[in-house]
Amino acid sequence: MALIKAVMEGNRLALARLLTQVENDTAAGRTALSELFPSTGRAHLIGVTGAPGTGKSALVNQLALYLRRSPEVDGGEAQKPPQVAIVAVDPSSPFTGGALLGDRIRMRDLIGDSGIFIRSMATRGSLGGLASATAGVVQVLDAAGYEIILIETVGAGQAEVDIARLAHTTLVIEAPGLGDDIQAIKAGILEIADVLVVNKADLPGVEAAERALRGMLHLAHPVRHEFVSHHGERMAVPAAGEPQGGGSPPDPGGSKSSGALWIPPIRRTIATDGTGIPELAASIEEHYNYLRQTGEWQQRDQARLQTELDVLLRETLMARWRDSVSESQYRQVLQEVYKRELSPWQAVDTLIHGGLA
Repeated sequence: MALIKAVMEGNRLALARLLTQVENDTAAGRTALSELFPSTGRAHLIGVTGAPGTGKSALVNQLALYLRRSPEVDGGEAQKPPQVAIVAVDPSSPFTGGALLGDRIRMRDLIGDSGIFIRSMATRGSLGGLASATAGVVQVLDAAGYEIILIETVGAGQAEVDIARLAHTTLVIEAPGLGDDIQAIKAGILEIADVLVVNKADLPGVEAAERALRGMLHLAHPVRHEFVSHHGERMAVPAAGEPQGGGSPPDPGGSKSSGALWIPPIRRTIATDGTGIPELAASIEEHYNYLRQTGEWQQRDQARLQTELDVLLRETLMARWRDSVSESQYRQVLQEVYKRELSPWQAVDTLIHGGLA
């Protein structure tokens, strides 16, 4: 397939065209995903999520700039900066089906850098902060040689846990002054964080926001103790693999790796001027090394592939089932549900196993 060859050779126009095929779920797009799959699995996938208004797009813009302009130095020699791709997901209108795709407006600083590729895509009705084709788009970018892929979700809040199933490293962005601090502690959105970011750190209330996050981390990562007898006295010591420190709360601003435990660090940033971006990039690098050293990289990769397989199975089986049932049969059962003559469970049983009059 000429399009695939062009993508592998670095043709950006061919890449954009192939991503459109994947988004539209065409036969050509599916064939390309199958052919490119053996070349995937090398990129570091970084998810960026958080509530609307926290500055996710501006943060992604600054992080990409830093990654491209600050090559690491190894043995006195500057290393080539990584190829960076950005997948920015915007919500689709429930009325028109369209999407603004405004992240390109906020990322104008990246225009002209051939080492950065930005792809905006609409959710097209998908929940969980991502579009249904996001995984396929990421695979194509991975195969095309992009070493770091930043995936920015819609910004719908606590429902955006799908990003944790796709990314290796998940950044959860918070900002002061957006509402009740307790909102940040609710189940779902913060449990997926590998790095917590308090953006807009120049605004009032940043200390309160960070304090709330630190309290949440203490609850999520308590220091469990084992009791031993020492000189006849019962003493508590941290259990194996737990942070040391005599039961004091973990320090979310320092090193996060203790044995096999990762505690998300908290980083303050001001995305409008780049403050805190080097420290954030260092935490991302630290988490990358942690995943590689502990073997969790492979575990997360396998979990991601299993999730993708399960999703494809559900979609394929659903499509196959709809092909086996006529629209009139489906409508007949649906009408009986409307009339309360059949429960939804009875309707499913009827549609799957037959028994229609």
